Amino acid sequence: MRIVTWVALFTFIIDQLSKWIVVHVMSLDVRHAIDILPPLLNFRMAWNYGINFGLLGGGSEATKWVLISVALGIVLFVVVWLRRDPPGWPGLVSGGLLIGGALGNVVDRLLYGAVADFLNMSCCGIDNPFAFNVADIAIFAGALGLVLLPGGRSQGNGPRKKAP
Repeated sequence: MRIVTWVALFTFIIDQLSKWIVVHVMSLDVRHAIDILPPLLNFRMAWNYGINFGLLGGGSEATKWVLISVALGIVLFVVVWLRRDPPGWPGLVSGGLLIGGALGNVVDRLLYGAVADFLNMSCCGIDNPFAFNVADIAIFAGALGLVLLPGGRSQGNGPRKKAP
């Protein structure tokens, strides 16, 4: 579980540091847009009160606490799952990414009442209207890794229990 902890901590720190720099140092919350490498990479401030793509984004206090509870529940589920059936190191890294990203977005909801999204990428004539953040990337990569990468004992990567 050491790998999970370190990856989660690193992911959380990078996520929160990037948001702090963009919101408080670069004042993106006031400027709203900064073109970095248009159209490939732009900063566009978006406060996400819901889940992906603004779904469930009513902005109510109850919704905020429900989403925080769901995120913490998912983190707890992943931790228990990884402890009960530890996958190989790629699965542990994936779990750490998911946990660190989820906790990063929970902190945003506690600090700001919404998740700070700022990364916007477009390419090849397609104008992407959505913004995301480092935590979103980590959550997506972590979930994908947990689904696609081989598991632990059930895949033959760990010790097997002897039949009685």
